[in-house]
Amino acid sequence: MTGFILKKILYGILVMLGVVSLVFLMFHYTSGDIARNLVGESANEAVVQNIRRKFNLDLPAYAQYAIYLNDLSPVSVYNPTIPESRISLQQAQFRYIEIFKWSQYRAVIIKWPWLQRSLVSQKSVSEMIADAIPGTAILAFSSMLFAMMLGLIMGIVAAIHRGSFYDQLMLIISALGMSGPSFFVAVIVAWLGAIVMRDHVYVGYSYLIIFALFLLAQYYLGKNVWWKKWNFFCLAFTILLALILPTGHLELPGTGLNMTGSLYGVDVWNGKYLNLQNLILPMITLMIRPLSVIVQLTRSSLLDVLKQDFIRTARAKGLSESRIIWRHALPNALNPVITAASGWFASLLAGAVFVEFVFGWKGLGQEMFAAIEKQDIPVVMGGVLVISAIFVAINAVVDISYGMLDPRVRK
Repeated sequence: MTGFILKKILYGILVMLGVVSLVFLMFHYTSGDIARNLVGESANEAVVQNIRRKFNLDLPAYAQYAIYLNDLSPVSVYNPTIPESRISLQQAQFRYIEIFKWSQYRAVIIKWPWLQRSLVSQKSVSEMIADAIPGTAILAFSSMLFAMMLGLIMGIVAAIHRGSFYDQLMLIISALGMSGPSFFVAVIVAWLGAIVMRDHVYVGYSYLIIFALFLLAQYYLGKNVWWKKWNFFCLAFTILLALILPTGHLELPGTGLNMTGSLYGVDVWNGKYLNLQNLILPMITLMIRPLSVIVQLTRSSLLDVLKQDFIRTARAKGLSESRIIWRHALPNALNPVITAASGWFASLLAGAVFVEFVFGWKGLGQEMFAAIEKQDIPVVMGGVLVISAIFVAINAVVDISYGMLDPRVRK
């Protein structure tokens, strides 16, 4: 087992090395003259040269790459004596532990990965990401939590009523949810939730008629007695509501949500305050795709388990259907769902970049967009590397967990 764990960790390190190399080469050869872009076209050549020297932009690509790897590595080599050195330790403002010196100008230290400094603000990229990533993590975690809860319920109901109108409807909605890109869904959700439905929501006759037809179809196509009674009750209530509407439509309160906003707002008198309502629209946007996947996975996995012999035995013993579903079938059907959820959580961190930009949510995505506009390459590279590291770490944990639970995976 130890060898299996070490192999997965080694694979993760190699993947991160490939990501670092790709990201560095991509930004190095596509960013143009970064120093000139920072100071402007009117700046004299001496100022430009000083900027290039300060950020190592005057060095060849391989030297910049070596310095960047040295900064990222937890075990690094630095110069402890000469402040003007490219790898000077006196100018470093991170905590470290010196292991040993092999000369006056070289020392080996242990530290956290150093993502260098912002070209624009001169702040530590690590500190900027540490300030921004909690907002992204909260957004991704809440989206994944609600997607899991709703997806499990919808998938279970779809599996129980297999072949019904509701089952077919869930499959269609899931397919549409998976096919919608995050940035497109974000625009639609922002338009509906913060503009169309912000003040009032009108439910007219046309909506009630469509809903009544939907309930009527479920009533005739459904096979479960309890389900048919529930649909009949909803149908009767919908028809009654349509008859008593005095103005031809029902006016409901609006969402009251803003199109842009972050987790914390600032009041002139009270200062910083928590504003959870700004979380609703970006959370809905971000949860649509994982929700669709979880619904389909829960349905298919539960249907497979319900065909197993131990389920037939439980039914033969006279156990109730609800007990069979919740106590016997569902725990055995959750493995692929949990695996997909772990992978999707990492994906949500990457997908949140576009969603944060649309909704003005303060997080890693917003920070990276601002850095792209200013051509602040260290910040962009740091954000990409952090997201990649989270991907690699989650996949490694899932693989190691599978190896501990199933010895066949370790072969």
